[in-house]
Amino acid sequence: MLFSPTGFTECLREWEDLEKDYQQIQDTHRLYKQKLEEVTKLQDSCSAAIARQRKQLKDLTSSLEVCKENHPSSKLSQEDLDAIVEIKDSIKDKTNAFSEMEAFLPKKNGLYLTLVLGNVNVTLLNKQSKFAYKDEYEKFKLVLTVILFVFSFTCRFLLSYRVLDALFNFLLVWYYCTLTIRESILISNGSKIKGWWVFHHYVSTFLSGVMLTWPEGKLYQMFRNQFLTYCLYQSFVQFLQYYYQSGCLYRLRALGERHNMDLTVEGFQSWMWRGLTFLLPFLFFGHFWQLYNSITLFRMFQLPECKEWQVLMCGCSYMALFLGNFFTTLRVVYQKYNQDKSKSL
Repeated sequence: MLFSPTGFTECLREWEDLEKDYQQIQDTHRLYKQKLEEVTKLQDSCSAAIARQRKQLKDLTSSLEVCKENHPSSKLSQEDLDAIVEIKDSIKDKTNAFSEMEAFLPKKNGLYLTLVLGNVNVTLLNKQSKFAYKDEYEKFKLVLTVILFVFSFTCRFLLSYRVLDALFNFLLVWYYCTLTIRESILISNGSKIKGWWVFHHYVSTFLSGVMLTWPEGKLYQMFRNQFLTYCLYQSFVQFLQYYYQSGCLYRLRALGERHNMDLTVEGFQSWMWRGLTFLLPFLFFGHFWQLYNSITLFRMFQLPECKEWQVLMCGCSYMALFLGNFFTTLRVVYQKYNQDKSKSL
């Protein structure tokens, strides 16, 4: 409990103590600004040194290739060949190390973040902040997945109002927009999210926005129940993925086999073979449901009474989601099959 002076003498004494504390605060803040300037100079110096050495390593790699071309293997000694291989391996290690260093240095935002946030520095400068932001992102996905599941169930089975559908689609637009921004920030801080699993959120944002603008009518009602049922299933699968992927990632990170900034994704990646193959049937079923949605919409577009442009746009979006999700997942399965085949030989 703070001391509350009652007499004038006590008030004067309290004021003098406050003046001393104020002077200490000023000194501390002055020291903080000085250290901040020093950190900024170190950041600029380190970024410039990394960029300079990257260029030198690239030039050295090109020079080594020229040496190998101008001097055939028969003219190079075994020691020279071993030295070239060792240098190339070391260059690859240094490149990976630079990537780790740059995760803690300010960098220019990509095009998307620049358009949304401007040139604000989004790099978090310590591991605790990075992990806290990553964990908050995962919790955000989980909470919104549960909310979307309940919302879609309500729209599908309990309440059938276009206004409520619009609110649901608006929530989807906001959710996917927020995911794209947060994922771009996480990528700037060292998360290694595969290209398609980021891009498909942009497609989902566009799809949800088109659904939001689709006016009430016969064609909308024809597709409504199929769309809401698909959303129910999608939320269910995303919850399964989060629950099991987060546990698998925790174990792999503890074993040192995964990066600390790796995230759960709405798909299948190579690290999921260890205990998560049972998710594949759920994923492939969802992919083919996207294809079914696309075919349904293309058929609706051919109807004489179809006047809404949203039908064609939604059909193209679902087809893009199916092709991207299906072939990305299939490629991971094919790569694993080839790895197991090569090990058995």
